Amino acid sequence: MSDSSFIPGPETDRAYRDALGCFGTGVTVVTTRTAQGPLAMTANSFASVSLDPPIVLWCAAKRSLRHAAFAAAPNYAIHVMANDQQDLALHFARSGHDFDTVSWTENAAGIPILRGCLARFECRGSDLHDAGDHTIIVGQVLRAACRPGTGLMYKRGQYGGFLGLDGPG
Repeated sequence: MSDSSFIPGPETDRAYRDALGCFGTGVTVVTTRTAQGPLAMTANSFASVSLDPPIVLWCAAKRSLRHAAFAAAPNYAIHVMANDQQDLALHFARSGHDFDTVSWTENAAGIPILRGCLARFECRGSDLHDAGDHTIIVGQVLRAACRPGTGLMYKRGQYGGFLGLDGPG
């Protein structure tokens, strides 16, 4: 079986999305506090940028109704979803303001902290970078937490787990 090469563009959009889907990513939910209350967004574009100082990034789609709030957020928390948190990830992919059925608390800065996540990075926003149809949101990590377990993965349009080591602990 050979691969088929193509030039990404409007006429090959589906093929390009399929190619990108071959790369499995972790799933995160990013939370912040707005004047209207807590807000969340599911994102699978998350990466470590620097260990010293501790810096991470994530990307928000510009077409999202939540984009402006996250781009302007001075503080936010990135939650790495555990394998059993697919429903939570899907919940916040659909609705960012509905925290009624979610187990959460607030940190000292008033940022929503979701319970049961595999890892969490509490950040102060530091930079925004235009990146086509997304904004790269860079933040300095002020506090982090993690627990043993397996992470929720997203690949080829499906959610699943990763079998193997379950991290520190």
